Amino acid sequence: MTVNLEVSEGVGTIRLARPPMNALDIATQDRLRELAEEATRRDDVRAVVIYGGEKVFAAGADIKEMQVMDHAAMVVRSKALQDSFTAVARIPKPVVAAITGYALGGGCELALCADFRIAGDNAKLGQPEILLGLIPGAGGTQRLARLVGPSKAKDLIFTGRQVRADEALAIGLVDRVVPAAEVYEQAHAWAAKLAQGPAMALRAAKECVDAGLETDVDTGLTIERNWFAGLFATEDRERGMRSFVEEGPGKAKFL
Repeated sequence: MTVNLEVSEGVGTIRLARPPMNALDIATQDRLRELAEEATRRDDVRAVVIYGGEKVFAAGADIKEMQVMDHAAMVVRSKALQDSFTAVARIPKPVVAAITGYALGGGCELALCADFRIAGDNAKLGQPEILLGLIPGAGGTQRLARLVGPSKAKDLIFTGRQVRADEALAIGLVDRVVPAAEVYEQAHAWAAKLAQGPAMALRAAKECVDAGLETDVDTGLTIERNWFAGLFATEDRERGMRSFVEEGPGKAKFL
């Protein structure tokens, strides 16, 4: 398999396994969607890490595979490509990308689907599609601009240049830079901590933020209000408030 799902401590690790560069061919894209949907369904998966291994996250699409495709073929395939990445972005649980080495093109777009990005000090990120006479096609023009702002996104997309970990941190493309050898350990620890939290409230928080960014403030507030009120019907809310009253803040244990 070119992508695998391993579960430990409530954390599902979606690991790319297509050496040497984890090129995202069609089979890998489809498998990624399947595992994102599986992670969404499984109750034993409460948070997710996306990882490419110790040397590389993902160096982008399989160019040789794309080269032989004509316009008609890509009209059909481009929707499936986007759907694979959207399945990751819509996992209703905390998702962290653990980035080592190259995260270029589709690899960068995959990292953009996470809620949080931890990069190794050897990481290089970018959207080099312009150098092929193309543009990002797996969400890069949309998710990158929403994350770092339109000006910085256009800089990366127009030039196709790669940014090192320190610049990626400075512009908000990644959230933390750590020694490359510690990337997965820290990503898993972050996810494992969140996996102990209230699952429904985390789901609500993620949906409110993500959906709110796609609409006006009033509609976003309605989404927030409905989720906020709805959480009063959950056991986690009862457990959290009871613990606060009886034991003080931050001591609740969620199932």
